[in-house]
Amino acid sequence: MTLDHLSAAADRAGRPATADLRFRVLGELLVEAGGRPLPLGPVKQRLVLGALLCHPNAAVSVDLLTEAVWGDEPPRSARKNLQAYVSALRKLLGETTDGDRIVHHHTGYQLRVAAAELDVLRFEELARAGQSAIRLGAGAHGAALLREALDLWHGPFLADLGHSELLRDRAERRELRRLAVLEDWAEAELDLGHAPAVAEALAETVAEHPMRERLCAAQMTALFRSGRQSAALAVYDDLRQHLARQLGLRVGPALETLYRGMLDGSGPAGPAPRAAAPGAPRVPQTVLPADLPDFTGRREEVARLTALLAGEGRRVVVSGPVGVGKTSLAVHVAHRLAGRFPDGCLTVRLRRSDGTPRHPASLLAELCRATGLVGSVPEDEEEAAALWRSWLAGRRLLLVLDDAPDEGGIRHLLPGSGPSAVLVTSRTRLAGLGPVQRLELEPFASDEAVELLDRIVGDGRIRGDRQAAERIVDGVGRLPLAVRVCGTKLAVLHQLSAAEYAARLARSPALLDELAAGDLAVRRQLAVWWAGLPAVVRAVLCAFGRLPRPLFTLAEAMSVLGCGEEVARRVLDSMIEVSVLHCRLGEVTAHAALYEIPLLAQLYARERAAAERPAPVPYRPMAG
Repeated sequence: MTLDHLSAAADRAGRPATADLRFRVLGELLVEAGGRPLPLGPVKQRLVLGALLCHPNAAVSVDLLTEAVWGDEPPRSARKNLQAYVSALRKLLGETTDGDRIVHHHTGYQLRVAAAELDVLRFEELARAGQSAIRLGAGAHGAALLREALDLWHGPFLADLGHSELLRDRAERRELRRLAVLEDWAEAELDLGHAPAVAEALAETVAEHPMRERLCAAQMTALFRSGRQSAALAVYDDLRQHLARQLGLRVGPALETLYRGMLDGSGPAGPAPRAAAPGAPRVPQTVLPADLPDFTGRREEVARLTALLAGEGRRVVVSGPVGVGKTSLAVHVAHRLAGRFPDGCLTVRLRRSDGTPRHPASLLAELCRATGLVGSVPEDEEEAAALWRSWLAGRRLLLVLDDAPDEGGIRHLLPGSGPSAVLVTSRTRLAGLGPVQRLELEPFASDEAVELLDRIVGDGRIRGDRQAAERIVDGVGRLPLAVRVCGTKLAVLHQLSAAEYAARLARSPALLDELAAGDLAVRRQLAVWWAGLPAVVRAVLCAFGRLPRPLFTLAEAMSVLGCGEEVARRVLDSMIEVSVLHCRLGEVTAHAALYEIPLLAQLYARERAAAERPAPVPYRPMAG
């Protein structure tokens, strides 16, 4: 990846994407943006969109699209017309947060859509989660999920495009899937003792599909348990006559046994009381790291996070450079709010100890085990994600996702609708995460840093020499991690005064070597952070590391990068987005800005630049 790629990515990120799209195929085709329907154009263009939505996130061949639109008699201009329809849809639908909405492949076209955007994907997500919950003994939860899935249907699949034979075939398959989910729901509700509700809900569907034996069995059982024996027997008789007249078949043995039991009044019996299954969901206990006993400062940030997370369904991202105290702040706030989340507080570390991101399947498995949802986690990642999010939807839980590497690794974990809240910490701003509240954490103010240093040292040396204390914290950039290391070192070295330690830091040729106390070492943290940065970001940081001070202007950045103002701004914006740069406005003049690399990051970048001796950062004008 080169600097040009970084600039191109920043340019793409600056272009607006169509916001808050919702696609509906469970009924007539409908696309909404911000709650308002979009004009989808002529019928043939709607057929193209419908065919793409039949295969979401998969490449659909030109031949298949042609068949969907024109059947067996396409015109000579079919391919050209398809290109025009796709082009119009691209303009209408815009982009996703990470690229084109409709992607061209050598075999055809792919429509990219998230589960939350397309009702049939959400239907499958809920259905799988409901079926898993029922298998694991959580019948009431599973039935509720299945009901939520069924409520997404507003009519037959792509009801207004049934004149296309290919789409009509897809609609028939989807209807069979809907019926299977309806039967699962009915049987789960019968197990819960809700026979009258099932009898009422199934009446119309049984009339439309009188030869589905499983559906008829559920209706017969519901009617019988509701005290309507004659109506239950009538359902059986209608099925028997339809099978004999239209197919020449007899009723299956299971339904025959059910019928015989009803005739003699012996069954089917109602549900027997059951003990909770070992894998049934339970309310999780609070799983949080210990709050720091010497936590200090951050009063405004704590107040803001508390107010945001106390509301319903809040998503908050706390971002900032390495060592700025994101995790400590998140844990402190979570402890303060624990009483407001009756279903618990969970913390999940999203990176391993070496800084590499954990796989989403591992994170889902941890969450499912913590909540008691499963004894053995579903192998399918999508199924586990659906089970987790659906369980979470009805609960008030605080989820702390610590040190998120990117957006993709946490999307499956986030709560959707409902009263749960999520607090994410990350070294980047996670710009593609969607609508979230954001808090960019900066180094301590001088008073806060000195207060933390005093609490850690604890023997009066800091209070006795305020000027020396300020030189210590300023010398390490007032980053909480570095201040903590300094305090720990002074607490151990009783013979060392604050003034002596401040002088030692000031004259050290390798400041990072001084910032180590036991297994608490700033250099180790910086090395992990550095390894996780993209190569192009490291190259730019090495270039900036050669500057004489952490603060620099746009003109200095242009000189170092060897590029013009527009490209330099894009590069700087991208660096700010990943929290390796901070912009200070108005500190020189009203029309100037100062950019700042956190001190320790600059020192480490300077070391790497000296060690690796990289070539100057290249700049080539982007094509077009």
